[in-house]
Amino acid sequence: MPLINIYLRQGTTPEHRRLISEALHKSMVDVLKIPQDDQFHVFHEVAPENFVIQPVVFGIRRGERTMFIQLAFNQRTPEQKNELFQAIVANLRLYADVPEEDFMLVIQETARENWWAAGRVVNPETGYDERMTAVARDVA
Repeated sequence: MPLINIYLRQGTTPEHRRLISEALHKSMVDVLKIPQDDQFHVFHEVAPENFVIQPVVFGIRRGERTMFIQLAFNQRTPEQKNELFQAIVANLRLYADVPEEDFMLVIQETARENWWAAGRVVNPETGYDERMTAVARDVA
């Protein structure tokens, strides 16, 4: 049950936010093999005066469209996280026309036992949702 928080400046359109969400969800389904209906994305539109960022961060110019994306999910391997980062970069550009200079990503990992949702069927032996395939569980 990943949770994604997207922080951006006020003034984006519902369509733009929908495309960002679609890009992120496709990345999570493709790479982490989460179930298609396991989507929890929260957009936080922040007043420009409350979104403080230097114009150049890590040597890269950051513009008014810069957003911060925070992903929370169970522990994954460094390889899986790298593959997820690459998928997000590609899908944000493809779906929402967002270049990699306009977002920053952070993953917050938590133990499986820290998640709960009514209707979720978790195998107590593996800690995974029973709808996840054996292949997805092996790589997760």
